[in-house]
Amino acid sequence: MAYIDGFVIAVPTENKAKFEQHARTGDSVFIDLGALRVMECWADDVPDGKLTDFRRAVQATSDEAVVFSWIEWPDKATRDAAYEVMKGWIADPSTADRRMDPSRNPMPFDGTRLIFGGFAPLVELAR
Repeated sequence: MAYIDGFVIAVPTENKAKFEQHARTGDSVFIDLGALRVMECWADDVPDGKLTDFRRAVQATSDEAVVFSWIEWPDKATRDAAYEVMKGWIADPSTADRRMDPSRNPMPFDGTRLIFGGFAPLVELAR
């Protein structure tokens, strides 16, 4: 069964084009490591909530947009294997895929406010 990694981040609105380029470059690594699909979604209709909301979750400021992203993997084993490869790159950066090199593909957002998690699908409906 598929496995999903989900992300929510705040990106300065002035960095939209930089973010898109960063994502196109970096996300291709996930595809090469076995992901079926990667989606990067720029906020379009993200209302303020009464108790919590996407903007508060990532402490987005008025000059930032919320980005909701996910990676669809064929299964958790493929995802875990991909992350083992990436952990190896952290341990020995000389072996890293150049697309993931922060000096070549810097994050155009504050990564400390990124929310991330892995999810096992519970209900799936499709047409």
